[in-house]
Amino acid sequence: MTSEERDFARWLVALRRHLHRFPELAFQEHRTAAFIERELAALGLSPHRVAGTGVICEIGSGPPWVALRADMDALPLNEETGLPFASVEPGVMHACGHDGHVAMLLGAAALLVRRPPSRGGVRLIFQPAEEIGGGARAMIEVGVLEGVAAIFGGHIDRHFRVGEIAVNEGLICAFTDRFLVKLHGRGGHAAWPHEAVDTVVAAAYLITAIQSLVSREVHPAYPTVITVGKVRAGTAHNVIAEEALLEGTIRATEAEIRLRLHEGLRRQVEALKGLFRIQGEIEIVEGYPPVVNTPREAEVARRAVLRILGPEGLVRQPHPSLGGEDFSFYLQQVPGCFVRFGAQKKGHEHVPAHSPRFDFDERVLPIGARFLAEVARIYLEEEA
Repeated sequence: MTSEERDFARWLVALRRHLHRFPELAFQEHRTAAFIERELAALGLSPHRVAGTGVICEIGSGPPWVALRADMDALPLNEETGLPFASVEPGVMHACGHDGHVAMLLGAAALLVRRPPSRGGVRLIFQPAEEIGGGARAMIEVGVLEGVAAIFGGHIDRHFRVGEIAVNEGLICAFTDRFLVKLHGRGGHAAWPHEAVDTVVAAAYLITAIQSLVSREVHPAYPTVITVGKVRAGTAHNVIAEEALLEGTIRATEAEIRLRLHEGLRRQVEALKGLFRIQGEIEIVEGYPPVVNTPREAEVARRAVLRILGPEGLVRQPHPSLGGEDFSFYLQQVPGCFVRFGAQKKGHEHVPAHSPRFDFDERVLPIGARFLAEVARIYLEEEA
């Protein structure tokens, strides 16, 4: 590694650690946006604010334009990493790597300023609110994709080693729908259950029955998950609960299976009414569409990986992730590719994203920056 490369890596680490120390929730990323604007201005660029807390910036001139996107928002978690640059904001933490994504895109900006594409232009998109799904749509609504021929982005991933980038064409992330079930019975004394209608028993039955939708109604070859993540019922140990609330998520990779699960959930809630003499209602809220990488742009991403890392750095995602990513909204509008940046950290191999102990290997930062810059150059100079 040259001294210039070491300085570049140290700069990216400093950026990431500053962002990690001062995390902000969705659509509240005012400090983050101002920090990004200062760093871009220091590179001689002219960023501007859009969609409240989003930032866009252009390098070169288009059309054609290639867009590069990073998400900015943190999660509502109390950090437990013990890092010297841990969050100073109570109840807010970068537990998904978005601080790293912003640092990577700032690094790509520096590399593109140093050696811009010979034709066309690059539009940098620093997007708010990925975690709640509103950020990508808000950015699209203000026109960040106007004139864009293709878009690229990626996510830090602890399942891959540093020095690996996973590139796949086709579907790589799932549908992510949310459901809410409200059950209403008749409260009463715990010692006289025959005088009440117990919603806790009904809720427990439903939680168990829901799993049969995946195990008995979905083809085993298709990745599918239904998880009940929140249950609320009751007020005291000796009171039969009159109401119960369940919230959960449906993850599917096939549109037909997704709709079958919706229908199955509604059918099971309806069946509870007669089985337990309760009232029940269900609301299903559509989430992200799946991320579907287009073949041509996936091939461009593979070429970029080969140029910066060689063949040993190019890997494939072995199966679609059931996680969600609002990059999918961009891909509904323009072609593009979303990759995975290997960032497995020794001692943290089994610490998942969205954990209060999440961290990643910072050596991934210059790799991600180089990839983003190179994929833009290849597309504009060889494909557009």
